[in-house]
Amino acid sequence: MSDTPFSRGSRAAPPTVTLGDPVPIADRADNRVLISPMSGVPPRPPSDQIVSVGGQTMGTTWNVRAIGPNGLAEFEVRAAVEQELAAVIAAFSPWDPSSEISRFNAAPAGLWSVSELFWDLLDAAMELGDETNGAVDPTLGALVDLWGFGPPGPRGALLPVPSDEEVEAALAVSGWRRLRLNREARGVMQMGGMGLDFSGIAKGHAVDRVSDRLTAIGATSHLVEIGGELKGRGVKPDAQPWWVEIERIESSPTPRTVAALYDQAMATSGDYRRVFEHLGRRYPHTIDGSTGRPVANALASVTVFHASAMKADAYATALTVMGPFEGPEYAEALGLAALFVERTERGPIERLTPALVAMMEEPW
Repeated sequence: MSDTPFSRGSRAAPPTVTLGDPVPIADRADNRVLISPMSGVPPRPPSDQIVSVGGQTMGTTWNVRAIGPNGLAEFEVRAAVEQELAAVIAAFSPWDPSSEISRFNAAPAGLWSVSELFWDLLDAAMELGDETNGAVDPTLGALVDLWGFGPPGPRGALLPVPSDEEVEAALAVSGWRRLRLNREARGVMQMGGMGLDFSGIAKGHAVDRVSDRLTAIGATSHLVEIGGELKGRGVKPDAQPWWVEIERIESSPTPRTVAALYDQAMATSGDYRRVFEHLGRRYPHTIDGSTGRPVANALASVTVFHASAMKADAYATALTVMGPFEGPEYAEALGLAALFVERTERGPIERLTPALVAMMEEPW
């Protein structure tokens, strides 16, 4: 998911990756190595200097390693990144009462004009909603809040789980089929009480924006990471790709898995970052819009590779909602490279799509 991108004051997600470190040849036999598809010889980066910057954003951390033209200063890279992040927060953070999404969610019923930035992401989310039959749904803000994963914060200890009546009431103002758009006016119809929420897509979108901005300032080789969502472009000065590591869940018997991101993005949705337990049951933050409740299908994590970080983010969420059987079938039909980890009585088990298996077949 593409865990929530805007949780003010929440614990930052645990490190999902080790950024940019090459895989020693001696260790290759002990690792599962994934190589992004590529053709031809990668172009040389603009210089031999790697600029590393990072910080806090969206309730988590961000890190960038960029190679630009000689003379590109660290402050220029940082300024470019922070400008893009600020634009995303101003549009899509429900934790900021002055953001565009907060203003829409609080607005009375009616047709409201939105910015081009807001429209483009909402339109993309709605198309993915149609494609996935609602497994991607940007209209679940009321349900996210109801279950304690939104700006109002966790539910009280006496009533940690909403009643059926509360869920039905939130469902009545949710659902991508209910949202009406006016393309000519770039308008969005607020039905009254509907809450938009881009938690399953906004971090990936931010990664894409930062990546595009770095390319625009000449840093054509770079690795961008925001809260575990990543995108790599180009290669490093030693011609090595940008290596990242997929986080393993606790007690997983699987080998260490590292991936070379060459013009490729990676996103992971997991049930272990934002979750609460009640009466022995886990309630993860990913909401199934068809039930109005957190997913309960035993998927521990889904990792997706895609050229677009936004789509990798969205598909990781959608496949999590679909579950351990429908999800792999859908991913295979779509040709997605995806890794599923399911919790079972025998311990965690994996499912790999054919596209992911193909990434293991060719050495770098």
